Amino acid sequence: MSRTETTPNAPAVGFDRDALADDLTGVRDPDFLALGLGGTNMMAMLWTVAMGRRAVGVELRGGPSLGVHWNIREELYHHLGLIDRMMLERYGEDRLPRRGDGKILWLADSLYQPGLPAGPVAADEVVTGFLGSYVGAEARIAGTVQHAEFIDDRWKEGRPHRIVTVLDPVTLPTRPDENRLGESMTQVLDGPSAFQSRAADVLILLRRYLEAVERQDLQAGVARPRVRLFSQHRVLTDGTGFQDAGDGLRNVRIEAVRELDFKGKFRRVRAPGTDVIDLGVPKVFMVAQGFRSDDADQLGFKQEDVLVDHGDGRGPVVAQADYLAGLMDVLVDGRLRRRVASEFDEDGVEYWTRQIAVGHEGDPAVGWVLVQVPDFKKFDPIAAGLIPEGTDHESPEYYAGYQYLLREFYLEQSSHILEIPKSELRKVQMTYGPKMFSLVERTGADALVAANGVIAGDSFGNGHFMTSGGAMTGMIGHGRRVLDYWKARDAGADHDEAVRRLADGIKEDTDGWLQVSAQEFSQAAPINFGSERIQQIAESSGRSSDARAAAIDASRRHRHTLAPLDPSDWRRPVMYPGSVYAYPLPPLEDTHPAARAAATTTVTGA
Repeated sequence: MSRTETTPNAPAVGFDRDALADDLTGVRDPDFLALGLGGTNMMAMLWTVAMGRRAVGVELRGGPSLGVHWNIREELYHHLGLIDRMMLERYGEDRLPRRGDGKILWLADSLYQPGLPAGPVAADEVVTGFLGSYVGAEARIAGTVQHAEFIDDRWKEGRPHRIVTVLDPVTLPTRPDENRLGESMTQVLDGPSAFQSRAADVLILLRRYLEAVERQDLQAGVARPRVRLFSQHRVLTDGTGFQDAGDGLRNVRIEAVRELDFKGKFRRVRAPGTDVIDLGVPKVFMVAQGFRSDDADQLGFKQEDVLVDHGDGRGPVVAQADYLAGLMDVLVDGRLRRRVASEFDEDGVEYWTRQIAVGHEGDPAVGWVLVQVPDFKKFDPIAAGLIPEGTDHESPEYYAGYQYLLREFYLEQSSHILEIPKSELRKVQMTYGPKMFSLVERTGADALVAANGVIAGDSFGNGHFMTSGGAMTGMIGHGRRVLDYWKARDAGADHDEAVRRLADGIKEDTDGWLQVSAQEFSQAAPINFGSERIQQIAESSGRSSDARAAAIDASRRHRHTLAPLDPSDWRRPVMYPGSVYAYPLPPLEDTHPAARAAATTTVTGA
């Protein structure tokens, strides 16, 4: 095919996507309205369309840009496979979205297809057909988890001690299995991760599919298109965005926004010359906009801190942990490596900290390492002797010293989990971080906020991030609950009964995530290795998987309150230039890093 040929999925001549906001065909009174176009709501939209309904999506931030890497449970692959089949059976091949090369865009095969290579593959390279047409080889978006390793560096009997457990790879599916749709979120999250992918690529795949369906229907002149999308739009913030439509229902009104970069912060204002868009009264709307949601606030939704009992006699305390995140150009490859280690405060009290290294099969530019910061740890450049006493804490000198200490601590801890010397890691290019952020578990009491509205995803509740539990709970759990809603309606349930089940299902999924992730705050065993593997780790280390470590109540920490990861960071990266570490990771040593350092000191002293 030549580059000038038009395909069923390529924008036709004169088809201006930017002008779609002015075309309001089929936008009023949709069956499903998604407020926020992250993974949760896009899966909900796909289920809605697959069930023969109309879906409208509204997103403030434009296209997907989330730069983190997800550890993906195989259930997502099975869900995408069922959506593919349902779309084919309902609409036939002629009304399925197509790639840029004219082939049908299959969601499951784009994510993972046995026999196809992985590597540094962007979702748009798959969706456009670029790889097959111009490179001459198909590829898949997701890499597979080929190596799963757990390092237990907790001290034993007052001395450094290391146990390394290398686990067998997960048996990968050969085709989508619809029987895997009925598992609870507890079962899903207790299971091991099968795939890894840049979050943005998974989200781009879903977005391009929805965009293709929308474009196809508008080009065909369909009066009630299956999908309508409004990027860079938001619900009105002046109190008139959610209007009373009687019987507890809400009418939703949105506006186009223009994003301004003002002194390093994004500000959004109504786009000049645009009018309010009245979306009418959707049968169901779902707010899933991340852990901070203005729309959820407008609807009166409240979250409360989740408390965890660490078993240390203090009773339940806020579930909170602080981490440093960074992306290095290191070939971690198709690997999920976890480490738990002992850290001691000035009084000799032991704390357990966690690190995780996540890569992508065949991609040397993906080396995500997340490092937990001990509760007692301070990054005070004055105490460290980097700057004089009395230096203003708001001064550039103080901040530079603080950043230096963060980076040094991060590189030191990363060297322990990667087995790459700290001196080598200093030379490696870092395209993100190290960035300090704080995780605080929070959840709501009831997802139902209107007779036709629910809160979902992280907007409803969030657990521990190191498991990619938020993405999996939203996409696999909350998204499927929308499928269950439409099935209930088709089976004769009235709206009030079905939406009540939807809200209860969202809470059940989130509660399952919180239950599973609670151990990440005080127990050593990781949760995304699978329950059978956790037992294997416990047997190797000789410690119970239920053993707990000391923790400090969030209210008594030395560090100031920290902010969660800022989504805008992915659009404004700060880079440490350097080399790409494209070699396989060194083998894991049998000895603890502290024991190696002590041995080196002894030899040097001798």
